[in-house]
Amino acid sequence: MPAGAVLWAGALAGIAVALLAWSPPMIGRGRPADPRWLLAAAVAVGVARLPMRWSPVGLIALGAVLGGVRLWRARRARVAATAVAGRVVEICEQLAAELASGQPPGLALDRCAGEWPPLAPVAAAFRVGADVPSAWRSLAAQLPGAADLRLVAAAWQVSSRTGQGLASAIDRVALDLRAAAGTRQVVAGELASARATARMVGLLPVAALAMGSGVGGDPWSFLLGTPIGLGSLALGLVFGWVGLAWIERIAAGVVP
Repeated sequence: MPAGAVLWAGALAGIAVALLAWSPPMIGRGRPADPRWLLAAAVAVGVARLPMRWSPVGLIALGAVLGGVRLWRARRARVAATAVAGRVVEICEQLAAELASGQPPGLALDRCAGEWPPLAPVAAAFRVGADVPSAWRSLAAQLPGAADLRLVAAAWQVSSRTGQGLASAIDRVALDLRAAAGTRQVVAGELASARATARMVGLLPVAALAMGSGVGGDPWSFLLGTPIGLGSLALGLVFGWVGLAWIERIAAGVVP
């Protein structure tokens, strides 16, 4: 396989990464420019410039990069959701402490919203006399990792209907959330070793290719220069991506 094909495939992959990681500017009526159209145009131009026999290499490289970017985005979303879940527990504990100290619900919500801005719509709903449990549920549905706020909504609704103490109800929810968070940490620790093993297994083929080249073989010519090699490379990348995506999907299920 000529070096020009590999370099051009790498250039296509670099363009894909840059466009997918690029934060699009605001254009028109405040709508962001969608980088996917630019990515499609760049791919079309790149593939058209490649000679016919090099096009499969470019497409495989592009597919590998897109798959890697998708995994990276999924992991970033999971990490962000985990951080939000931890923040939810802290806010519930703070709200329970504020109510237990005798603060009125509105002031307690305002103070918690000052510590955690996503809670501002709930505090605003209380100030204007709107449905506060619905505001809790809306926040739980819109913010990844904040699903536990539905328990706070249920406690708030039961307290308002029955006249039971809101402070004790929120405190009970905070204790349950803290216990659930501890369980999630244990599960996440167990999954960490499985994810590390999956990444190591994914790198083994690269190590095997390097060893083959080191002992005088030429596995790269077979993989990049023959139809069977290209098919094997594409199939191996697909299997590797599916395995890593499966592990990330399991890990994402730990966060509510």
